[in-house]
Parts: sequence; C-alpha cells; structure tokens
Amino acid sequence: MAGFEVATEARDKPHDLHDFTRELTDDMAADYRRIQARATKNPSLAGTQGEENWKALFEQWLPRKYQIKLKGEIIGPQGTTSRELDVIVLSDVYPKRLLDQKQYLAGGVVAVFECKTTLKAIHINEAVEHCVEIKHLFPNRYGTPYRELHAPIVFGLLAHSHVWKGKKSSPEKNIESELWKADTAKVQHPRLGLDVLCVADLGTWVSNKIVFLPPRMGAPESQSEFDSMLKAHAVNGSARTGYTGHTRTPRQHQHFRPIGALIGSLCQKLAWEDRSIRNLASYYRRVNIQGSGGGHLRRWPTSIYSDEIRARIEAGQASHDEWNEWNFYF
Repeated sequence: MAGFEVATEARDKPHDLHDFTRELTDDMAADYRRIQARATKNPSLAGTQGEENWKALFEQWLPRKYQIKLKGEIIGPQGTTSRELDVIVLSDVYPKRLLDQKQYLAGGVVAVFECKTTLKAIHINEAVEHCVEIKHLFPNRYGTPYRELHAPIVFGLLAHSHVWKGKKSSPEKNIESELWKADTAKVQHPRLGLDVLCVADLGTWVSNKIVFLPPRMGAPESQSEFDSMLKAHAVNGSARTGYTGHTRTPRQHQHFRPIGALIGSLCQKLAWEDRSIRNLASYYRRVNIQGSGGGHLRRWPTSIYSDEIRARIEAGQASHDEWNEWNFYF
C-alpha cells in the first residue's frame, strides 16, 4: 500500500470562488444543526431534508444543463432495476416525457449519490457495495485506458457530518481505513469503484487512477520521466488506484473547504464524459478549488485491460496531455 500526495497549482492565492465555498460550508453546517434538532422527533423527515440540501447545492453549482432529482431507481439496458438512490443527476439529453418518472434510463444518468446526515463506518461499506451494483448495470467499455478504467456514471456518498467527534478520535483516518477495506473487499475492477465521498465539515475523498507504473517505481512527473522508466525497467508493471483525501491537514491551503473539493472534483469527472463543461472543470482546477490531498494506492495487474490496450500501455503510449483518454493519470 503505497502513499501519495497530490500537488496543486495556485497555492493560497485568494479568489472569489473560495469565498463562495466558505459560505456554502457555513450554510451546510447551519442546515445540519437544524436537521439534528428535529431528528429525534422525525428521523425520516431529517433524512429527506438532508437530501434536499444536496439537491439544492447541485442545482446551484453544477452546469444548468443537468436535471437533479430526488429518490429514484435506474433501469439498465437489459431491464435490470437498481435499488432506490437518493440524488440522481440526469443528462441534458434525457427525454422530457420521462423526467418525472421515478425509474430513470441508465443511458441518461450521469451521476447518483447516497446521502447520510451523520456518516458512520457502515455507510461507507454499504455505499461501496451499492456502487459496484450500480456500475454493473452499465456494459464494459473498450478502446482507451480511460474507457476501460471508468464506468459512464459517477457514484458518490455525501454526508453533512460524522460520528467521530471525541477528542481522541481520528475521523479522517477512520474514513480512509473504511474506504480501503471496502474497496479491497468489494471492488474487483477499477471501473467499479466509488468515485467521491464528501463529509461537508471534514473532507472530500476522490478516486484516482494511474494507468501504468513499472515495478518498484513511484509516479513520474513528466512524459520524459515516464519514458525513461519504461526503458530502464522491465515492463511487467501495474495499474494503481486510490482515494485522494482532501482534508484540513497542516499543509492544506488556507482557502480549502470540503464542498469546494466536491464541486471541483465532480465537475472534473463529469467533464470526461461531457466535453461541453471541460473549460469550467479546467478553470476550477487552476483556481485550486479542490485544495491539496494524499492517500494510498492499490496495485492492479495489467490484465485488467483488454489485450490491445495493455500492449500499447506497456509500450509507453500513455501521455500527459489534458483531456486525453490516453492520459497517464485520471
């Protein structure tokens, strides 16, 4: 289990976006206090209010082209229906006639989320299990490293807060540990893994994928360094996956807010499937709305790829070009 840190561009430079994400965080905290005050009387209503908070946030911050819905199921191309999901994000091409149905066609769904008011360890385990189920509704894709490592849908887990509030508690470490355990136990291919986990008052964990590394080598910083690795070492390397934890560490940027990391990373993931929002996603990244982060990497054999893609990867054809489906890192 190798560790990594993610370097970011504009470090601690002020920007209006950082003020907006701070306001969002304060609003979410106030909503959480109101929800908790009513939770003992009506837990179901409290949960619904939490889901509505996230729906409102996405309606305000995702591109206007997307439709945000509460409570529904997904129908796969074979007619298989998923479990009920809390928040569903629909493509702008979704049939208008079907918008108010509670069973949504998989081909028009771009993201789904499970929502918890207060996150517990069991919620992480369940979300990873449910994510695998949902992504199995979509057929495997081939032709580029990106397509083979990703399903055409984002699956996330969202929470206002968490249960680890004691003085000696380590909520960030607890979440990272639970994510790691659930991922290694339940995710049998990189395309099936959880994409994002956000706890509004703590941090955001975002999936990442490294297409290929030669044995015993860390992540290269440039194409030339990557090419040198391939020449110097045997080509029986591996792919890597992990979760970048964007949290309030001593080295974190002053402007960091977990919800900013959620907005930036979600837009980035949606933009791989939707070219029309790539300029916005790139802008968020350059403003550094996500902050910095780190985590651990899981090793995968190159047999996860189709034969053609595996041969090209091992021959050094991955690149560092932005929005290239042959990129070294996603």
